Amino acid sequence: MSAPSNTGSSALEATLTRNWLRRGPLACALWPLSLLFRALSGARAALYRAGLLKSSRLPVPVVVVGNIYIGGTGKTPLTIWLVQALQAAGMRPGVISRGHGSDADGAREVGARSTPAEVGDEPLLIWQRTGRPVMVGRDRAATGRALLAAHPDVDIVLTDDGLQHYALRRDIEIILFDGRGAGNGWLLPAGPLREPVSRRRDFTVINAPVLTDELVRSVGGQPASLGSYPVRGTTPVGAAGSSGQPIHMTLEGRYAEQLVDRSQRRELATLNQPGLRLAAAAGIGNPARFFGMLKAAGLAIAELPLPDHHDFADRPFARLEADIILVTEKDAVKCAQIEELRDDPRLWVVPVTARIDAALADQIVEKCRGR
Repeated sequence: MSAPSNTGSSALEATLTRNWLRRGPLACALWPLSLLFRALSGARAALYRAGLLKSSRLPVPVVVVGNIYIGGTGKTPLTIWLVQALQAAGMRPGVISRGHGSDADGAREVGARSTPAEVGDEPLLIWQRTGRPVMVGRDRAATGRALLAAHPDVDIVLTDDGLQHYALRRDIEIILFDGRGAGNGWLLPAGPLREPVSRRRDFTVINAPVLTDELVRSVGGQPASLGSYPVRGTTPVGAAGSSGQPIHMTLEGRYAEQLVDRSQRRELATLNQPGLRLAAAAGIGNPARFFGMLKAAGLAIAELPLPDHHDFADRPFARLEADIILVTEKDAVKCAQIEELRDDPRLWVVPVTARIDAALADQIVEKCRGR
């Protein structure tokens, strides 16, 4: 996404985002271009399948966590959950990522001295939350080889995003959607999709508070036979076209930690006090998802949506009248690098945890051991 100072680009992005949810006049006008995009992207994928474009395989299983809906759908929390679940199953995962905004030309390992400018905000957050090896680089195959060379104990590689990076062969593909489903179902630029919903995948995950038949159908899944869904899913869906329900994922945030001192923790419910002015800021792909979670916790907040991967160089909180400003963990990674924000006692971080049925990790382990 563009810098927040680029108001023209932000306005264009907002306009497209609204129109991608329906097949209105603007989407219809762009539809011929989406057919060209589909033809080109399909031809590229076919060249890789035919071996005319080179792809590499790593000596360990590779699991891709990605999305076909442009922007954020919750890949980072899902990746963190997967790392922890695979560890619990006795595996030793490592993570590779492009690292949005990273200035690295080759592969670079994420560590205690890394900054978001060097490795990207999401890889740094994954490393902080899991403690497992994380490597970033533009060439994911080369980055995967560098990760394995530096950490030969790693026996499975997760790639955060990179679904369309076919130069790296993968054993398992997980496609993640959120409550927006597939939008209007069209490809860029008429719709929000990079690839058709019919694209094959091994697992489909939907990150939403509630699953509905309409939402499940929009992403190519089979609705529940009784029209009801478990809170966090029970039946993973197999490859596209097979029967079953998509896996239900929810994001849970119960407390906030003060950025200046992360040991200071408050339950979200305790923030709902008369006279306490609350604001929430989110520089993620879908800020409404973060705001919705806070509202579901009973909080009345002033919303400050920011562009995805916002760098906070414009000091957006300087004139914000609030006693507490709630931010995402992804944004906190960058705020902690800016002295003015790092020392602002109003900033509180809301860690979120993905809630998913453990059957997903079990099936991934089973597939990888059968590789």
